[in-house]
Amino acid sequence: MAKLDANSTLKRLRNRYRLVVMNEDTYEEVVKFKLSRLSVYIFLSTVFVILTGLIIALLVFTPLKYYLPGTGYGNIKQRRQFEALTYRTDSLEKQLKYKEKYYNDLHKVLKGDLPVLDTNKLDLPKAETMNE
Repeated sequence: MAKLDANSTLKRLRNRYRLVVMNEDTYEEVVKFKLSRLSVYIFLSTVFVILTGLIIALLVFTPLKYYLPGTGYGNIKQRRQFEALTYRTDSLEKQLKYKEKYYNDLHKVLKGDLPVLDTNKLDLPKAETMNE
């Protein structure tokens, strides 16, 4: 593979091209542009930077920022409601897990699928005798 030279790349960027817009019916030239790859690249980069700046300005200086999650903006009342709903949801999930475990254990008891308990291995306190 041939190696690209920095000078040849720069020359290709500076080569001039002509863009002509013609009327299809009369073949009359409507608009002519003299362009290079470098000028097109600079133009597109500038448009990108300007559009990005406009979008950021739109979000910063208008009320749209209140609708973006995670930005820290918003109503304190809404934030408190959100925290209360989060707390309530967590507690409901815990209750659901507890009830689900209870019903599964109850189902096992009713089915008779209980493990056999060996009471000999239990460490029970010895009964104290009162011989006084």
